[in-house]
Amino acid sequence: MSLTPSFDRPGLHISKPSPDAPAQASAVCHCGASATAKGDAQVGALVAGWNSNHGSAHAGGGTA
Repeated sequence: MSLTPSFDRPGLHISKPSPDAPAQASAVCHCGASATAKGDAQVGALVAGWNSNHGSAHAGGGTA
C-alpha cells in the first residue's frame, strides 16, 4: 500500500528515513491543491500550510 497521497486518496505524507537525511513531504487536498517539499524547513512550511488551509481546515472536514 502506498502512503503517497493522490487525488483519489488525499492527505499528507512525511518521511525522514534517518536523522541525517532531509525530510520529504507530499500533500494532496480534496480541493485539488497539491504540493511537495524536501528539507526540514520546507517540510515544516508545507505542514503549517496544510494545517492552516487544507485537510481538516476545510469546512466539512477532510483528511489531515
